Amino acid sequence: MKISKKAAYKGIIYLILTLGLIIVVLPMIYMLSTALKPNGALYEYPPRFFPKIKEITLENFQYILRQKKFGNNFINSIFVSTVTVAIAAVVAAAMAFCIARFRFPGRKFLFTFIMLTMIIPGTTLIVPQYELAVKLKVINKLSGLIPFYVAWVIPYSTFMIKGFVENIPRELDEATYIDGGSVFTVFFQIILPLTKPGIASVSIFNFLTAWEEFPWANTVINDDLKRTLPIAISGFFGQHQFTQWGYVFALSVLSLIPILVVFISCQRFFIEGLTAGSVKG
Repeated sequence: MKISKKAAYKGIIYLILTLGLIIVVLPMIYMLSTALKPNGALYEYPPRFFPKIKEITLENFQYILRQKKFGNNFINSIFVSTVTVAIAAVVAAAMAFCIARFRFPGRKFLFTFIMLTMIIPGTTLIVPQYELAVKLKVINKLSGLIPFYVAWVIPYSTFMIKGFVENIPRELDEATYIDGGSVFTVFFQIILPLTKPGIASVSIFNFLTAWEEFPWANTVINDDLKRTLPIAISGFFGQHQFTQWGYVFALSVLSLIPILVVFISCQRFFIEGLTAGSVKG
């Protein structure tokens, strides 16, 4: 029985995708299985990938949930990430609208400058950012995180949303102006609703950036109750000369819940973006 080239090609593609899926999923499975093990079971020999049924325990999760400071860290991360996403979405959409729709001196230079800021590594800016934070008196405050996170994600967000704005027919803007609408009417009633897929996609990126950021938060925040989750997770490493991996992975699993909620919430906008224009009424 001969196998056609097309079938062989599909088989190879499926094999590669399956291997890629295994590579991506295995660390997550290991993280969850470790979180369900007693702390001592992690060092048993020979090691086991999955715990025995009788060994499965929720003590690591119970310990995390009983700690008040971790609840505060969780709320801090939610607050910082949500505010960052909201501010960045509005500012980036407004900038993308201005650059895409209006012709003014320095427009191309402004857009080029915004793009150039994307190639600057964030860690190289920690010292000047810290000096700025000291002058603004936002050290050891959540307000010392949000403005800087917004500044980091604005360039990429503007670049992405600008592409969506440029695909919106200008005739919609002109019709709004003829009906007596202002620039703000066009922005809030035309541009924002029609760029939801773009805003949703960059919002996921922005949420992840703020949610996972470690170096700057570790530099600015010193109070345990004001720290975000990445700093809380790092606190278990080397604590009392012993890394409590069960607690680390339990907190890591809990920290994935908001990310999944954000992705699922924004998923329908991706579908709208894929199907936009496929049906003409």
